Amino acid sequence: MRLPAFTLDHPRSFTKSPFVIKFAILISMLTSIAIAGFGQTYKVVYTFPATDAPYSNLVQGLDGNLYGTTQSGGAHGKGTVYKLTPGGTLTTIYSFCSLANCADGAGPSSLILGSNGNFYGTTGGGGTGAVGCGAGCGTLFKLTPKGILTTLHNFCSAAPCEDGAQPYTALVEGTDANFYGTTPTTPRNGGSSYDGAVYRITPTGAFTTLYSFCPQGNCGDGGGPISALTQGTNGQFYGVTSAGGANGLGGIFEIASNGTLSLRYSFDGLQNSTFYSQLLQANNGNFYGMMQYGGTNGCDYNYQCGALYEMTPSGGLSTLVNFDGSDGSDPLGGFVEGGNGDLYGLTMTGGANDGGIIFKMTPSGTLATLHDFCAINCTNGYYPSFGIYQATNGLFYGIAYSGEQGATIVFSFSTGLKPFVDTLPTSGKVGTKVTILGNNLTGSTAVAFNGTPAAFTVVSSTEIATTVPAGATSGKVEVTTPTGMLSTTIKFRVP
Repeated sequence: MRLPAFTLDHPRSFTKSPFVIKFAILISMLTSIAIAGFGQTYKVVYTFPATDAPYSNLVQGLDGNLYGTTQSGGAHGKGTVYKLTPGGTLTTIYSFCSLANCADGAGPSSLILGSNGNFYGTTGGGGTGAVGCGAGCGTLFKLTPKGILTTLHNFCSAAPCEDGAQPYTALVEGTDANFYGTTPTTPRNGGSSYDGAVYRITPTGAFTTLYSFCPQGNCGDGGGPISALTQGTNGQFYGVTSAGGANGLGGIFEIASNGTLSLRYSFDGLQNSTFYSQLLQANNGNFYGMMQYGGTNGCDYNYQCGALYEMTPSGGLSTLVNFDGSDGSDPLGGFVEGGNGDLYGLTMTGGANDGGIIFKMTPSGTLATLHDFCAINCTNGYYPSFGIYQATNGLFYGIAYSGEQGATIVFSFSTGLKPFVDTLPTSGKVGTKVTILGNNLTGSTAVAFNGTPAAFTVVSSTEIATTVPAGATSGKVEVTTPTGMLSTTIKFRVP
């Protein structure tokens, strides 16, 4: 981690100014805030002690609350899954290592919400598979909102560990209702060639290794998958590797659900980076990603400051932003597309205080800083990690460090974007059951898929059950509530 330079604040003193001048300055400041920052509010929602270290971004449950994981802490010191209300009340719903020898896993990473309302995730340790991993090679698990855990798979239960080991990237639910993920390169594991793997697992736990990277000596197909997968609108999955490819620096790959893989782009020297984010396919059809240490501008300790890029479905890549430190550095965690079409993200360092920033970027690459995190050792949040997540109330949420004692905070940030609805899944044929997530849905009078009305049932104030109607086409899903129309931010795809 880079150590930022300390900065000193020099606030303007009003003590010697006449009242009229002070009043004029105050009005000017308020006017400036109203114009430039209307609706932009940063808030610390919850502070974790150093013993409970969050290790993932947040995800919204069907009940409208936020869920996440910690790598440590809990009843057994091996991590937890927690629930956090938007108002800041935290409840631990599962403590890992509750079984003998941590057979239920240890050190959980990112969660996702499945279309059945349960959470799915991975642990980097524990489990009953331990070939070459010592204390366990990790697990895949399902967790109900009430905290009932089911282990679906134990990695590396038998040599030569072709299923991989020690996963840490999030799963993605495919349109076939199965889950897909990657395992990284590890010293003794990571697929048949020891350079990482792509896998599929059914909701009931049937596991298949779809692809093991680097079957050839030069790893022309890539090696060391470093990001979670993204399913494109064409049904294919896309991910990023940190090594291999035409230049040995990693690349972007496309893989079908049957395991057929092709390399879409090979990174070059200017795009060299150890860490890459999960790709986002925006509504315009192009993919957007981050290179934490890529780009053309140098920052501390001989690292590059990072870059943001766009890739067309055909594999044409363009660098849109090269950070230089003053406008942020070390972008990570991936993008979120807002309902206004802009892309939102954060950097871990850089900005006015070298503590990181929250930014927005137009799809064409125009960058704007929305929030500067405070300097190192402050208690209001610095060095944000894991990216940002937007809940259906319109607020962004994330994780950042706090204070000198290793504490961590959950923060919220408002840019003035209005509430929206989300769907599980995000694609489906006519007749597919769909869950709509949102807020204040009680009393809703209509649901439509790209203008085609659909039958629905309001399950709760945060959940609607519906079905893709006959005649539906790809487009946004809209819900008519007593307070107005809510829409999805991304298009629902009807194959």
